[in-house]
Amino acid sequence: MFNSEQLKEFIIKPAITDLLMNSDDAIALLLFTCANESNGGTYIKQLKGPALGIYQMEPTTYNDIWVNFIMPNASLRLIMTHHFDSATLPDEYRLMYDLRFATAMTRIHYARVKLPLPKADDIDAIWDYYKTHYNSSNGKADYSTAIAAYRRFICPKF
Repeated sequence: MFNSEQLKEFIIKPAITDLLMNSDDAIALLLFTCANESNGGTYIKQLKGPALGIYQMEPTTYNDIWVNFIMPNASLRLIMTHHFDSATLPDEYRLMYDLRFATAMTRIHYARVKLPLPKADDIDAIWDYYKTHYNSSNGKADYSTAIAAYRRFICPKF
């Protein structure tokens, strides 16, 4: 499991600042997603499935984001080229080894949602947003396990 403060300061904030999508709300949602999808960075490949990276993004989702959201958006494509060295569709396995890139892709995934991000201090709203727009109704995440995973990740007991 990653140290969540270091992940936040050295990976999440710089990546989403480069995207021009930085906010405390986005940081909380990304930490929640990492806590639940990969047990805080414990897994970089889904054990029994195709998902990749600390946010466990599925290759079909990854490709859809590139084809239908990044490529048609000239300013976002320029940001991805300049800050993430990604002028064209990078190999999906980059999600496994490039934390900044995986963070950017997950933030972009959430940027496709038309609703505003949940407030950073509203854990129930973060859960709802994550479950609806990332994990899906068919996903295995459940409320009590997800909240516990997030709390454990952001406030580990020494």
